[in-house]
This record gives sequence, structure tokens and C-alpha cells, in this order.
Amino acid sequence: MSAEEQSGPTRRAAVVVNPTKFEDLDAVHRHVSEVCRRHGWADPLWLETTAEDTGAGQTREALEAGVDLVCPLGGDGTVRTVGAVLAGTDTPLGLLPGGTGNLLARNLQLPIDSLEECLTIALTGQDHRIDTCHLDLIRPTSAQLADRLTDEDDPAENVDFGDAVDDRDDEAVREEHTFLVMAGLGFDAEVMAGAPEGLKARVGWLAYLVAGFRHLKGPQFTVGVKVDDEPPFSRRVRSVMVGNVGKLMGGMDLLPHAVADDGTVDAVILSPEGVVGWGATFAQLATRRRVGHDRVTHFEGSEVRVVSNKPVEIEIDGDTLGTAIAMRILVQPASLIVRLPAGPGTKIREEIDALS
Repeated sequence: MSAEEQSGPTRRAAVVVNPTKFEDLDAVHRHVSEVCRRHGWADPLWLETTAEDTGAGQTREALEAGVDLVCPLGGDGTVRTVGAVLAGTDTPLGLLPGGTGNLLARNLQLPIDSLEECLTIALTGQDHRIDTCHLDLIRPTSAQLADRLTDEDDPAENVDFGDAVDDRDDEAVREEHTFLVMAGLGFDAEVMAGAPEGLKARVGWLAYLVAGFRHLKGPQFTVGVKVDDEPPFSRRVRSVMVGNVGKLMGGMDLLPHAVADDGTVDAVILSPEGVVGWGATFAQLATRRRVGHDRVTHFEGSEVRVVSNKPVEIEIDGDTLGTAIAMRILVQPASLIVRLPAGPGTKIREEIDALS
């Protein structure tokens, strides 16, 4: 009998789970434990998120317990929260599908339709470092929010005066966040805020499509943009999105050149006017061709700064953060370890190794 058989499994994973994503959480717990035992791992450290702590405290508890792997099991928000704590550590992230989008797993071409397959990859795969992104956002004043409410062309459905910080010397004016997938100002954030949780539970990512149609007629706003040391420029836009990876739900490749481990972020500015303009914009994104005027602008860098002429919605990895008037995004190269399929023969390993 081996030493490991005598003393029991020595490797242990932590699972940080959002309990609201599952109807039978006990069954999921039993299944995860069974897969861990099958691969020679101890029963997992099972940590459930709460409304007050959406994963950060649980991940720190897992690190303090000395686990070998931390697996978020929930939506993109849970993945982001867990990944933000793991960034800069030597503990790998194992991606498990539990949400509507599963965007990071989708971009890394993991089998998002199978919890068992993803868990097996997390337990038996290889470590690979990817980038994360640091976000600074600037909150508006109450006067700026009030101005938006009086704008007849702006429906301003999500204005919350709780976002306002009138004392510009207050530390609350600036917030810092970490994201793994994408951040956005404008249309995409409005869509995320407008997709009801109940509808997402029933129809999945189609709920975002429904919310998107509702916001197609929203107004443009003006932004100033600066990328690295390039000269700044201004543009009338409907949305600005900056991503570490570029694939969205429904097969849309919004940032076709975005790679998770290339040390840069990719960004796109969308400037459609009305429903007809959106149709042309979607056609350009789908075909990756520029037709007509410049509705779609792509750029790339290690630092992106965006300042808006009015408060607009902001989101990161599908989670809305309220309204902001500016954001700064800085890439953090190779700061997060993720588990990917073992062996150079797998498609994802070949593609990532070729791009690294």
C-alpha cells in the first residue's frame, strides 16, 4: 500500500459556490465530491457565497486553508471575484460552469455544458498563466446625475443617486476593481442591468438579447480616449468595451484579436445611430468588415483611459457597477494561473501555446 493510500489523499480543492444558481445544491455537492475522490483528491472544501460576501472572503479562507486549487461554481461574477483574489498568488483557478454566460471558460474553449468534464480538467490539467485587468472608475456628482435625468433624449432608467460623490476629495470618488473578461461603458452595461434574473434563469443568454432590443434607441455620448502613449481622441459613441478576451454569448466575436495571455487589452468603440445603424454595426462585427462610415473602431494597448461627457452605466464581466464618468484599465500580465486541459495535443493547448 502506498503512503498516499495509507494517509489518504493529500490534494484538496476548494469550491466557492453561488447557491442561488442551483435548485438541488446538495446533489451538486455530492457529485463534485465524488469526482474529486475518483481522481484521488480529498473531499472539497465547500464554501457558499452570500449576498454580503460574493466570493472574496471565501477565497481568502480557501487560501488560508492551504488548498491546492480554487474552483468558482457560479456565474461570471463569482468567477471574477474569486479570480481577483487569486491574482498574484500561486494557487490555480479551476473554472466550473454554473452561470448564464460562463464567458472566461467559453473563451478558453472549456466544455461549459459539463460540470464533470470541467472539474476533471481542473483536477488533472496543466497550469497556464493569463492576464487580468485592473479597473479604476470615477463616480459622478449628484448634479451630473440630475442633468442626465432632465435630458429628454436619455431614458436614464438606471440612474441611482447613491452612485454620486459630491466631495471630490473623498476616496469614494474612485473605485478599484479587477476583471477577467471585459469592461464596458454605455449600451452593454445598460443591457446587463436590464436583463431580469428571472428571465435569465428561464431562457439563459437570450435574456440579454431581449434587454438589448429594449436599449437600441438609447442616446450616444461623447468620450475622450487615450491608449498608452498615443495622442488622445474624442468620439460620439453608444458603447466602449475593453476586453482581456473577446468572445461573447451567441457566438459573437466582439474582439477577434483579443488573447488572454498576450499582455495587452483590446477595445472596441461602437457608434451606431438608431436601429438602422445598429443593424449595420452588427453586420460589421459579424463579418469583420468596415462598411460605410466608421461605426466600429478597434484598438489595442496595455492601458486605456476613457472619459465621458456625462454619467453612463458601467459593467465588468457582466456585473453592473452603477454609473461612472471615467474609467482607466491597465493590464496585469500573467497574473492569474488557470487550469487547462493537459497535454499539447488538445486544441486549446495548441492555440494558446501558439499565441503565447
